[in-house]
Amino acid sequence: MKKYSVIGNPLDHSLSPKIHNYWFRENKINAIYNKETLLDKDLENFIKKIKDKKIHGANVTVPFKEKIIKFIDILSKEAKDANSVNTIYMSNNNIIGHNTDIAGFYLSLKSENINLKDQNILILGAGGVTPSIILGLRMMRVKKIIVTNRTKEKALKLKERFSYIDVSEWGEVVKANSIINTTSVGLKNTDKIQLDESLFKSDTFFYDVIYNPRETNFIKKARNKGCVVQNGLMMFINQAAEAFKAWHNVMPNIDRKLIEFLQND
Repeated sequence: MKKYSVIGNPLDHSLSPKIHNYWFRENKINAIYNKETLLDKDLENFIKKIKDKKIHGANVTVPFKEKIIKFIDILSKEAKDANSVNTIYMSNNNIIGHNTDIAGFYLSLKSENINLKDQNILILGAGGVTPSIILGLRMMRVKKIIVTNRTKEKALKLKERFSYIDVSEWGEVVKANSIINTTSVGLKNTDKIQLDESLFKSDTFFYDVIYNPRETNFIKKARNKGCVVQNGLMMFINQAAEAFKAWHNVMPNIDRKLIEFLQND
């Protein structure tokens, strides 16, 4: 039996085992998928387990998407562009680091017929998934990307790599058609993101990469204000499907039955 894992810290919210074990059963693949909560010091040994074929593939979530890179042999183009790895596997005795978040984000909007072309986009956060969101937005030919982060230096570091983005002070009032939360603020029910009330217009689109809980306070407030909202579930599903394909050369089914299964927690 092959073994797969998701690594991160914390992992309580992760539905990765649920979706991959579902697809294993559906595609009659003899494998199991687990969660592994790690610390920074554990990363090198975890990669060694993949090299020793004790683990056959892994997903990577916060806070390790960048930290894992120094232990990777070869980065895919997507992982290089984003400087972020969320999928790992072995090929020709090399550890491959891949990024399926870019495709996951892009496909999540496409599946809901959300068109962001020529829009001004405000991104909250500058962490591991933010570069993937920026690259996905570029694919959609948005007009402007503005990044704001509590620690401004992190946002400025992103600008060194993506010169076309703008950086604003945390809490600064900006004009935006869409607001995307890439922070982990929202994993707890008590978490709140303070935004200027002028952003909550009926035609403003609010997107949260968090999918569990299904409705963060960020999404709840926007919905109550009559805004268009989307959580990160479809991004999660699509990035997981791309990872599954990389591991097994099979594109799994994404249908209503799967979505209901994931939401039935």
